[in-house]
Amino acid sequence: MKAIQTGSAPSTLETLKLADIDDAAPPGPGEITVALKASSLNYHDYAVVKGMIPAAEGRIPMSDGAGVVQAVGDKVTEYAVGDIVVSTFFPDWLDGEPPATAFTRVPGDGIDGYAREAVTLPATWFTRAPKGYTPAQAATLTCAGLTAWRALFVDYTLKPGDTVLVQGTGGVSIFALQFAKAAGATVIATSSSDEKLERVKALGADHVINYKQVEAWGPKALEITGGRGVDCVIEVGGSGTLDQSMMATRVGGHVALIGVLAGFAGPVQTALLFSKNLTVQGLTVGSRQHQLEMIAGIEANGIQPVISDHFALADLADAFRHQESGKHFGKIAIDI
Repeated sequence: MKAIQTGSAPSTLETLKLADIDDAAPPGPGEITVALKASSLNYHDYAVVKGMIPAAEGRIPMSDGAGVVQAVGDKVTEYAVGDIVVSTFFPDWLDGEPPATAFTRVPGDGIDGYAREAVTLPATWFTRAPKGYTPAQAATLTCAGLTAWRALFVDYTLKPGDTVLVQGTGGVSIFALQFAKAAGATVIATSSSDEKLERVKALGADHVINYKQVEAWGPKALEITGGRGVDCVIEVGGSGTLDQSMMATRVGGHVALIGVLAGFAGPVQTALLFSKNLTVQGLTVGSRQHQLEMIAGIEANGIQPVISDHFALADLADAFRHQESGKHFGKIAIDI
């Protein structure tokens, strides 16, 4: 079967290769064989294929995978042949607190991922897909969807009437906008593109800020909220935007620190952090149980993921180049 593999370390987009690998083995007890039909791009995957996160030569990238169950092993009762399933980001984190091994066994990073045509793996490495979802839609959930869900409903308890600020128009931020609106929240969205801001307004954003035109967007968010500040910020920029996020947040508010798009490290206004009694919580995706809860929420509210582009598996490098350009809106899907 076909798969994409990284070249010699450190990986680059130019050394990604389409290879022939062994077919998936028949499932053993507790395992399922899945014919993979889709994946989707995340910044984490980009960091792996660009060599920013070290990966072994020949690693199969991509943390997100969705497809159709082809065969089930003994003792598997949760799935049947023909079911659409979607992978989990942390195969060892089923529920509760993350195990010590969680961050070393992320598919596409510490172990092989889903840029291939089929896999045979433990059934617990997957969940069912939301009813009515295509594999491409389901593949958007593993990382981006679940990260947004955990930020709003696990680490923070979003309530109707709360105000949420989302940064940019990538996968996590668009999911956070959709989830927050479904929960009855007011949403402020930022972007450097007026065209994209019009699109987030069409998705339900109540207020928008062009951060190229309004560099001090934290105080602008305070102004929008009548000086109170937002309840929760979906912080995907990192050190380069954290101060503005803290300025935007109300006293006692929550900043969900998710990404590093604007910097891995930098100074933090600690006086602002403690004077406003803020909670700044770092998070990386979530557990299998969180994913099941998110899927229930998606089904209850009829939420559909936003996919701006589709690429074939063989064109994975071009998909990442498109991601680099920043022209996408929401998720970029890979059709397998």
